[in-house]
Amino acid sequence: MSTTTLDLADVQRLEIEHQPPLYAKREIALVRGEGPYLFDSEGRRYLDAMSNYGVAVLGHADPEYADALNDQLRTLATGHQSFYSDVRAELLAELSAIAPEGLGRSFLSNSGAEAIEAAIKFARVATGRSSLVAAKRGYHGRTLGALAATADQKYRAPFEPLAPATTHVAFNDADALAAAVDETTAAILLEPIQGEGGIWPASAEYLQAAREIADARGALLIADEIQTGFRTGAPWAMSASGVTPDILVTAKALANGFPIGLTMMTEAVSAAIPAGGHGTTFGANPLACRAALVTLRALRDRGLYARATATGARLMAGLDALGSPKIRQVRGRGMMIGVELKERVTPTLRALQERGVLVLPAGATTFRLLPPLVWANGQVDEFLQVAGEVLG
Repeated sequence: MSTTTLDLADVQRLEIEHQPPLYAKREIALVRGEGPYLFDSEGRRYLDAMSNYGVAVLGHADPEYADALNDQLRTLATGHQSFYSDVRAELLAELSAIAPEGLGRSFLSNSGAEAIEAAIKFARVATGRSSLVAAKRGYHGRTLGALAATADQKYRAPFEPLAPATTHVAFNDADALAAAVDETTAAILLEPIQGEGGIWPASAEYLQAAREIADARGALLIADEIQTGFRTGAPWAMSASGVTPDILVTAKALANGFPIGLTMMTEAVSAAIPAGGHGTTFGANPLACRAALVTLRALRDRGLYARATATGARLMAGLDALGSPKIRQVRGRGMMIGVELKERVTPTLRALQERGVLVLPAGATTFRLLPPLVWANGQVDEFLQVAGEVLG
């Protein structure tokens, strides 16, 4: 149970009075989690199909995870990277075991947006160039540098002009990509599956073309795996294409919800970064590293990559089998699924929530499933039953 003495009305009033109006709030206050479920302040249970935008891959209140963080809190929680750390060293070794070939250097920060900012800086210093090429519908964060690469004008317009200069081209269009990359391009920045934009997978041919274009023009290829990382049946979604980027960025699922960001890079990129050229006070602290370490080991030792593949396939097949006249298309990979509707998505989000299921929007007509990887057949059946009531 929640330890708070506030009722729902107090919670809502205090947040409204003291936060800037940045978020479209839902009506409920979430106060507790257990495995694949969340509970609100009134004690109602919800099936979690969103895992806080894809972070809680081990579900909520996982005992092994909680014990590890409790142990680290009682040992050492904070420590700057100008000192060595045993738990940081362990995490770096664990990351090297799953890193794409050639990406042997890792910079740890506190969020996906920070990891993207680092990637942009590293690409610029490694190439001596200043601009980016990214994809329409792409989303890379809302700090100023990351926002320059994010395509949606609803995020960009109030803060323009933005730097670095970014050209946005059609996703999955290799000709458009080739036409945009020139001698000023520091990097091509792509999601292997566009998340916020509606769960649009890149084809293997497109990602292979991106690699070839970057090499031919002297640019770098940056893979934004902030949302795809660890969720699509393997550590990295881009691996399915046979393409290795020069820089790979991830965050959300890496530490099961504890704030962290990761920017992996080649030796050549690492060697170009000047001493003191980037840094972070909180990044790679022992507590964050312990959270990531226990998460990565759980993903491996509990067989959660294979479970993501099997459960995701069952979810997608079940959604197709509904035969709903409201569904235009189901697409995705592993436990990263988009359901595009023939109508606006907000009424469906509300109807699912009223029936005890929490999902996310991904554009005006698509809802997104990013469930904890601990979902079993029971949770799939529960979701499909409710989805059938709402969409059938």
